[in-house]
Amino acid sequence: MPLSILDRSSTRRGQDTAEAVRDTVRFARQAEELGYHRFWVSEHHSVPGVAGSAPTVLAAAIAGATDRIRVGTGGVMLPNHQPLVVAEQFGTLEALFPGRIDMGLGRSVGFTGGVRAALGHGKADAERFGEQVRELLGYFTGEQPAHPGVHGFPAEGLRVPAFVLATGAGARLAAELGLALVLAPVGGTAATAERVERYRREFRPSPLWPCPYVVVSSAVAVAETTERARALLLPEAWSMVESRTRGVFPPLRPPSAVPEPSGREAELLEQALRGQLYGTPDEVAPALDRLVASTGADELLITMSTYDRAEMLDSYTRLARLALGERGARL
Repeated sequence: MPLSILDRSSTRRGQDTAEAVRDTVRFARQAEELGYHRFWVSEHHSVPGVAGSAPTVLAAAIAGATDRIRVGTGGVMLPNHQPLVVAEQFGTLEALFPGRIDMGLGRSVGFTGGVRAALGHGKADAERFGEQVRELLGYFTGEQPAHPGVHGFPAEGLRVPAFVLATGAGARLAAELGLALVLAPVGGTAATAERVERYRREFRPSPLWPCPYVVVSSAVAVAETTERARALLLPEAWSMVESRTRGVFPPLRPPSAVPEPSGREAELLEQALRGQLYGTPDEVAPALDRLVASTGADELLITMSTYDRAEMLDSYTRLARLALGERGARL
């Protein structure tokens, strides 16, 4: 089964955002050496703990620094952009790096009113997500009823696999348009399995995807002990707690610097860790098997970040050896 990575260019306490972006490019080269299938980057705006704000620009840098690994976005938040511009950007990427580019699309808008105002887009734009996806795809096929005579060069005639990051009606849209589906097991694996089953049942084949294709994302940490693996997940989980209690997702801090949570914080921390996989290789292997079996995943997208980049790379290396068989075992 293909194993891929989504990296958000998380910042660490005491680190500037420029260094975090450069670290992402270095990490992509390491992921390629480890045998990972795709390396995706994300779009977040005005988040202190996340430097990844321009995914197509960062994807270009990563594709130029690597040779084989597929590169894409997880995703471009389409409500923040005009479909023509997004088509032109991905068309340019595909023209420069043929056969290696993925177009992951999401429908989120800026987290705060100030960010939405700065972007010039708001919640109403998210309601047009389906319309925007159709327009975007039309610039690749040359069939553009929304804007006759407008061409998205150099995208027109190129084939870039498209993925829908599922939130709400996203799974239904992916099935209707014949696109790949990316989702996290939010609400438990039973709810995820139900959404996947409906997607597969309603899927309409398209030139991009003749068959349904499901990518399940999850944070996975592998270490020499269960306790060490759990500690790797704490920095990002605690930043999530702070975003829920203080309205800001801060840079990652060392696990030893994570404070003892209060009652409400402890509850949110448990929620943040719930469903994430961690442990020794012997513990994670059956957990991965259960995740795949329960969700019907065709591919796993790993999203784990932690404060210490060396420990993060060690976890991804252990996971590659565990899940990729001979490819990972050679490393």
